[in-house]
Amino acid sequence: MQPQGPYVILNTESGTRQLSLVGLNCWTVGRSDDNNLVLPDRWISRNHAMIQMMETGEFYLIDLGSRNGSFVNGRRVSVPVTLADGDQLTFGKTELQFFCSTASRSGSGETFADTDITATATLHLRRLISVMVVDIRDFTVLTRQLDETVLSESIGTWFRCAGEIISRYGSGVDKYIGDAVMAVWVHGADGVQPEDLLPILHAMDELAKMTAQLHKRFPLPFPLRVGAGLNTGYAMVGNTGTGSHPDYTAIGDTVNAAFRFESSTKQLGLDVAVGETTYEYLTKMPGIASIFHRYKVNLKGYEMPTVTHATTFSNLDQFIHRQT
Repeated sequence: MQPQGPYVILNTESGTRQLSLVGLNCWTVGRSDDNNLVLPDRWISRNHAMIQMMETGEFYLIDLGSRNGSFVNGRRVSVPVTLADGDQLTFGKTELQFFCSTASRSGSGETFADTDITATATLHLRRLISVMVVDIRDFTVLTRQLDETVLSESIGTWFRCAGEIISRYGSGVDKYIGDAVMAVWVHGADGVQPEDLLPILHAMDELAKMTAQLHKRFPLPFPLRVGAGLNTGYAMVGNTGTGSHPDYTAIGDTVNAAFRFESSTKQLGLDVAVGETTYEYLTKMPGIASIFHRYKVNLKGYEMPTVTHATTFSNLDQFIHRQT
């Protein structure tokens, strides 16, 4: 009997193995026993790839910097790619097939219609959150100058390291979108305290440092950089995890604005931009106001100019060192 909802099939010498993709929003693939899908293939890395379900119901395949790569229908994955019903997935010498009756065969990312599936992604509670978006700069230039194998391994490593950093600093969720990563911190009923935002600043700082060192591990044409946006506000939040492993997802203007603030750093020529509400909470920490400057920026999708406060990673790093 086929699993209810989306699943993958692995054909082995001993028969067909199925993995249901329901009940979580993230499934890891690799040789190590701590993965959701353990594949005993010596050509597969210990932590090879990740299949992630977004709040829209789309499924993404994300390579985690594996040496031999992850492939969808014979094409190597360098950035997260949307999966479609019937897609062939290849990890090392192992082949699987992804099935989801409500996923478009063209890969256009249609959302689920099945109520059993969408129930795991229901957004049901208005919560105060902080949303961080970190984007790789000059990614298009990089893709034109790099061999596909080096690009896939280096960017996959970036995504894996980014996820580890975000998890270490307590994010309720991390998502991978194109050449960017988004993380959400859900705040308590008492509101936002300085100690709630400091881990987010630490995560930003470490993400920037990790990115800047990546060219020492891979033959990149130039050192990579990132830009970051941070916004705090209310959003509809739902738990797409189960049991003792909650995975929160959020939608709304607070999330959209975080992406826009990150984009604004390019026009400002700076590294980090935060929303007005975030800045007000941040200024409860002595000395942080001096590293930010106030700007008005035109954000895509917003009619009126929006106030943001921006700074450099260098200033942020100096502030963090003063806290330790």
